[in-house]
Amino acid sequence: MLQTALLITLILLSLAIAGCMYRVLKGPSMTDRITALDTIGVNLIAMIAVLSMMLDTQAYLEVMLLVGILAFIGTVAFAKYIERGVVIEHEYEDTDEQPNTDDR
Repeated sequence: MLQTALLITLILLSLAIAGCMYRVLKGPSMTDRITALDTIGVNLIAMIAVLSMMLDTQAYLEVMLLVGILAFIGTVAFAKYIERGVVIEHEYEDTDEQPNTDDR
């Protein structure tokens, strides 16, 4: 009974990822696409957890953590890109003066 429920859960999570992929490709705005990418990351973590339960192993727990960290970093980077237009800011770009390159 549990194996059947887990298999149905995997199928539903796969359909959810397919729906999010549609939103990533056809999304009306950039924020919709970023939200869909974040949702894909969450669904992947759930799929790995269900797969780990089906196989009765804890070997995939590190993979779940890695996917979670990468999804979070990607979402933060995309949000920063939308807000400022650049992901990595240099310190001298925030001030009016350029870095001193004189050899005095």
